[in-house]
Amino acid sequence: METRDSLLLNMRPEIPSARITPNMSANESFQNKTLRPVIKLQHQLLLAAFKNYINKHKNVFYSLSVEKKLDYIENAIHKDMKFRNSLKGIIIGQFTLDEFEIYIQNSSALNKRMMDIVKERLKDNLLYFERVTMLMAQ
Repeated sequence: METRDSLLLNMRPEIPSARITPNMSANESFQNKTLRPVIKLQHQLLLAAFKNYINKHKNVFYSLSVEKKLDYIENAIHKDMKFRNSLKGIIIGQFTLDEFEIYIQNSSALNKRMMDIVKERLKDNLLYFERVTMLMAQ
């Protein structure tokens, strides 16, 4: 019978560009080995979480300019602690026990890396949210 940890590791997508080299810092190595694959695996859920965040905040996001939408994403992740903690939970819940042990030893720096990656993913998917707007208008 497979363990939870082996099942989690087997589900993760491979990211060829996420190389791990001996001269990398421990945090960079954790980012490439764990954070990036987990965030890629959770991509659709992260988009759905942000779409829900937009809806809970009266859909103001949809009326903003592109520049203001990027600021909105930035502010949502950096200033709304409930939302930020929700995003962290979506990601941390996919860690193996060993990864969680590494994470808790340096959670502040790893949280920053984690949220920076999520923020960039959301920004890179502005068109996804535009499609949602168009569907809502129909």
